[in-house]
Amino acid sequence: MRAARRRGLRLPTVVGDSLLPALLLLHILTTRPQPELPVAVALTAALALPLVWRRRAPLTVFGIVAAAAFVQWLTDIQLPADVALLVALYTVAAHSGRRGALVAAAVVEGGALLACLRWAADGAFPTLFVALSAMIVAAAVLGVNVRTTRAYLAVLEERAVRLEQQQDQQARLAVAEERARITREMHDIVTHNLSVMVALTDAAVYAQHRSPDRATTAMLQISETGRQALTDMRRSLGVLRTDEPDAERHPLPGIAQLAALTDQMRAAGLSARVEVHGGHTHIPATAQLTVYRLVQEALTNTLKHTPTGTHARVRIHCSTETVTVDVTDSGPRSSLPCATRSGHGIPGMRERAAAYGGKLEAGPLPGGGWGVHARLSLGSVGAASA
Repeated sequence: MRAARRRGLRLPTVVGDSLLPALLLLHILTTRPQPELPVAVALTAALALPLVWRRRAPLTVFGIVAAAAFVQWLTDIQLPADVALLVALYTVAAHSGRRGALVAAAVVEGGALLACLRWAADGAFPTLFVALSAMIVAAAVLGVNVRTTRAYLAVLEERAVRLEQQQDQQARLAVAEERARITREMHDIVTHNLSVMVALTDAAVYAQHRSPDRATTAMLQISETGRQALTDMRRSLGVLRTDEPDAERHPLPGIAQLAALTDQMRAAGLSARVEVHGGHTHIPATAQLTVYRLVQEALTNTLKHTPTGTHARVRIHCSTETVTVDVTDSGPRSSLPCATRSGHGIPGMRERAAAYGGKLEAGPLPGGGWGVHARLSLGSVGAASA
């Protein structure tokens, strides 16, 4: 049997449950004298054979075995098959409820008392009754322990299944969040840099005959913008390793890089200036990246959807717990709302702000122009996963 287990083979339970009845019948056939053999075999069969189905119907089998034992007591025949009562009691305790186990134990205890009263030798009643009672208690306790262990293992298995499902769901959510993050990054990088490159290209074409120097400067800025876009894309996609030189020359953009961003926008034809109030060195790098992307997207929309001569103003207010971003421009009110009805710019900005427990507002200003306002909470729960 051990070799079969090592090889991954398991005998059917009915085969294992048939071993004890077969041994008891074989013992009776080989030890009982001929005159008592028919009655002994019949009683042994009545006591032992029901054990084959004890796992399927434990209470029914126990009732049959108990009835056979009572008939045996009435016929005044002692048999080794009485051990079937302990096996049936163990099965009831292992597969039925606590009430069924208590009732079965009380029945067997009553049978033990009757057996001791009839078959105990003179003076041996207390010792025999205590011994039988101890075996009854041991069988019942063993069965209850097996049932408790089985229930505990079932709970552990169910918990492991739920934990695995939760881990799978968390993994899928993490993948979805990472995809959303990369999508936002790609949108901001591509939209901004392409808009700047288009504006610079138009300026270079316009100035190539009148001012070749300005055209050359614009073309150089186009080249630098393209290289910066490639660097940002490699970083966002995780292809750029931290030990490569580009990773040190181009750190994650933040509030300190907003001045360079506004310079780039001015080179593309948008008059923009930035004001930073309060220290920003304590702000996490991911929060600074969010601020940078919000300003970048707002200025890019202004560059794309407003005529030449529009002025943009960026104001950043930094405190211990919050960062406030305000981007306003002087563009015509009628030309900007169309930008919010298509594309993913404004929704992406709202998602970035929501990651820090903030809310983004974008719309026309009462005095004309367009405004974007966002307030980020540095202590929000979602900031850690932004």
